[in-house]
Amino acid sequence: MVDLVDDTCRRQMNRQLTVEESRHKLARDVCHGKRGTIHQAYRGGDQLGALGLVLNAIVLRTRKYIDAAVAQLQAEGHETRDEDIARLSPLKHRHLNLLGRYGFTAAVGSE
Repeated sequence: MVDLVDDTCRRQMNRQLTVEESRHKLARDVCHGKRGTIHQAYRGGDQLGALGLVLNAIVLRTRKYIDAAVAQLQAEGHETRDEDIARLSPLKHRHLNLLGRYGFTAAVGSE
């Protein structure tokens, strides 16, 4: 009985460590642009707050794409197993362009 509890606890801890390591890797890649250097002096909490915001946006966007892909597969009649879906992670980021330039414009709503 003790071994079963220990194994379950160990698996849960390893799963949580893997999630945290994946998040830290994403943060390093976003922050350093895969170049391994920071070109500006640290300015306090602003940079960490911005990094957290960017990480959350990436995870949310990736999660929405994963959900849409799973829904599309199911709509096309493909078999999707719950245990496979549970292993999908929005922290994978090989598909992201971290070195490009991005432009943002605010949408002005009509009044």
